[in-house]
This record gives sequence, C-alpha cells and structure tokens, in this order.
Amino acid sequence: MAIVSAEHEARRALSRLRRAVEKADREFEMLEGALRSAEGTDFPAEAYGSARSKLSELDVFIDEEAARLQEKILHAGGLEPGRVRRT
Repeated sequence: MAIVSAEHEARRALSRLRRAVEKADREFEMLEGALRSAEGTDFPAEAYGSARSKLSELDVFIDEEAARLQEKILHAGGLEPGRVRRT
C-alpha cells in the first residue's frame, strides 16, 4: 500500500501546486495592472511577458505530470489509460 499512499500524496501535492500557481497568476495580474497604471510607458512589458510565460510553463508542467500520474495509477490498477472514457 506504500505505492498507493505515495501516489495519493503526489496527487495532493500536484493539486496544491496547481492552486499555488493559480494564486500566483492572480497576484501577478494585479501587480502588473497596478504597475502598468503607475509607470505608463516605463513599464517593463517584456520582462512581465517573460515572467507570465514562465507561469504558463508551470501550468503545462502540472497538467503533464497529472496526466502521467493518472496513467501510472490506471496501469497499476490493470487498466489501459486510452481505454478509459471520461464524462
């Protein structure tokens, strides 16, 4: 049962990370909006675009890891990931 527990903990950690990234994205958006208003043409749009891209990369990574973990769990349970229908 250690594997099940480890997989459960991994899923919980991925969920926590997803929520943290979502929160970071909201905070980033608020910061960007405030600074864009305050700085006008001096606002470092390129730097903020780069940082937003990195947040997006984290989001993609989380999705990929969640899919990989789900496939692993299904395989351990004797199911083929491609044969499971989602509703």
